Amino acid sequence: MSDLTRMTAAELAAKIQAKEVSAVEVTQAHLDRIADVDPAVHAFLHVSTESALSQARAVDEDIAAGNQPASALAGVPLALKDVVTMQGAPTTVGSKMLEGWQPPYDATITTKMLEAGIVILGKTNMDEFAMGSSTENSAYGVTHNPWDLGRIPGGSGGGSSAALAAFEAPLAIGTDTGGSIRQPGAVTGTVGVKPTYGGVSRYGLVAFSSSLDQAGPCARTVMDAAMLHEVIGGHDLLDATSINQPVPAVVQAVREGSLGDLRGLKVGVVKEFSGKGYDAGVMVSFNEAVEQLRALGAEIIEVSCPHFTYALSAYYLIAPSECSSNLARFDAMRYGIRIGDDGERSAEEVMSLTREIGFGPEVKRRIMIGTYALSSGYYDAYYGSAQKVRTLIKQDFEAAYEKVDVLVSPTTPTTAFPIGERTDNPMAMYLADLCTIPASLAGHPAMSVPSRLSATDGLPVGLQIMAPALQETRMYRVAAAYEMARNDADGGPLINRVPELEVGR
Repeated sequence: MSDLTRMTAAELAAKIQAKEVSAVEVTQAHLDRIADVDPAVHAFLHVSTESALSQARAVDEDIAAGNQPASALAGVPLALKDVVTMQGAPTTVGSKMLEGWQPPYDATITTKMLEAGIVILGKTNMDEFAMGSSTENSAYGVTHNPWDLGRIPGGSGGGSSAALAAFEAPLAIGTDTGGSIRQPGAVTGTVGVKPTYGGVSRYGLVAFSSSLDQAGPCARTVMDAAMLHEVIGGHDLLDATSINQPVPAVVQAVREGSLGDLRGLKVGVVKEFSGKGYDAGVMVSFNEAVEQLRALGAEIIEVSCPHFTYALSAYYLIAPSECSSNLARFDAMRYGIRIGDDGERSAEEVMSLTREIGFGPEVKRRIMIGTYALSSGYYDAYYGSAQKVRTLIKQDFEAAYEKVDVLVSPTTPTTAFPIGERTDNPMAMYLADLCTIPASLAGHPAMSVPSRLSATDGLPVGLQIMAPALQETRMYRVAAAYEMARNDADGGPLINRVPELEVGR
């Protein structure tokens, strides 16, 4: 493995700007790494080799001309989740329904990254239409966790998290509807951030659940995530849900947190996120993390958020309902593939056959749940009631933040489970998002940072840090302080312990 692929994004950017290494060399090293290990990991659905090298050359030419770098991350490679549009590359959303589709426009975050000189390596695998917790629902095959190739890398953004953990890219973009950035981050020992809803533009994201979907940064360090956050964040006139507020100063918050002083900060431990269903190794790691925060000077306070126990049920009514509405457009007439249009079948028959073949089992399951929840006579009993629970969850957060500055919990109840273990048990699969869903329903920022390896199975455990809306600086400060203390205690970053994967060329 090249030394360049082991470096952080911040380190690579500094070397590129100092002309110690070229952006082309950095990009080629990561393309070589993808060729070496991705046949086993399957993090990527599409690798944009020529486009990536062209982007890198443009950065090098700019630097050679003496121009100011386009951003602090100019020349650094990135893996892009395949739910985000990018011209010149297919956007399939992990579905046969959009197989081969070449979008005619870039998502706003794609535009921002390209303008910042970030080099986009390609598109990463995901659960179909972002529906899943394991990346086993992709129409294009399963992604494998680099820590153990027999286990899942999380979902729906398992391709992005696996690319980071396999050192195929130092940065990635994910999207989080109910935990699809944070849960993959936790089980791969990487950093995943869900910004405040509306804090990062959703224009160009293929919609699953419009009131929940949120793009965010994925990285191997808190600083790298913060640097990417500042690139992709901000108001966008193309997104009606975008918040017209400045991007939080998260890089500065990381610098402050790295001083290792959390005195005066109140950290709330959510009482409801423990007990039955949580692996012993996860809880041991979480309790150690809480004590580490206490040692850094934070005041630890237990808080109760009683309606969090209903979050999973509410989510699996709200998200499928919005999915049923959003995916109605993929009907063979407006968008998506068209199957069976032989001139003899009726439009209704073509639509039915297309949706039968184009959508996978999990997508169909959620469309049916959502359609039922929105149907006449059931709307108030199901969707309407779920929205009332959503309001109660927001009120729980408001009450908690009157007492504390941030909330912490395990990111997931378990470590990465074996591939195939839960595919026939949707309820067991849905429980992977037990801790992440409340912040999604409230629209609040939350992130997962690597904690310790579980004493039970030796796999990564994530610490979830949550903050009030638009208060990302609080959680980044806590995350940076914890990351520094953990690295000092463990003799280096957790990601350095991932097994080597020289399995390709």
